[in-house]
Amino acid sequence: MQLSEVVRPQVHDLLQLDPAGLQPACIDAPTWVGQALASCSWVVVRRAQAPTGQIAVGVRGCSRSERWGCFVSTDLISRVVSLVELLAMARSAAPSLRTPPFQALQQLVERWCDLSLPWGPTGSVGFELGTGRQTTTNFSDLDIAIRAEVRISVEQARLLWERALGLQTKVDVRVETLECGFSLEEYARTPSPILLRYPGGVQFGRDPWAKALQAVEGVE
Repeated sequence: MQLSEVVRPQVHDLLQLDPAGLQPACIDAPTWVGQALASCSWVVVRRAQAPTGQIAVGVRGCSRSERWGCFVSTDLISRVVSLVELLAMARSAAPSLRTPPFQALQQLVERWCDLSLPWGPTGSVGFELGTGRQTTTNFSDLDIAIRAEVRISVEQARLLWERALGLQTKVDVRVETLECGFSLEEYARTPSPILLRYPGGVQFGRDPWAKALQAVEGVE
């Protein structure tokens, strides 16, 4: 699959890979990584700087302790599933998907019905929706990501977070700007600076959108 900048995968997106070319990505990996990819050739885009022509991905195993980060060639990508697509899948999910995190997601869809920013489930819920492989349990958390290329105010963040409270499942919401990611709860409830996650590492900052704005101003 030839990727353009328009469709280039973003952190949290799901990628289906060509199993025939995965061997180089599994060099020095634990045994379970090859087994996991052989049975389910889906990975998650992770936040890391990747070499040219490659993308940073994470492989999921059968347990929470089984997570492996590596780089794969973009030529191996056969399908990209975005957060928005995962949310659409959740809205039309089969009635059999009744584990607590799925129920919590349905409630959140109703509570955030007026949210215009792109968002969707990540973690075990997103992986199960996108791949069809059961990864959630009755004790799974509900992980959510919101893509906010433009600034959202602390007041807006606080309203969103308050609507996410009181669900039967623990909810973790990440906000993704063009440059970094951060916790919605921390942004809404904690005086700045807050922890910002960049591809090159983490740092504390007061404005998650500052670097993206500076880049735009520099071009202008």
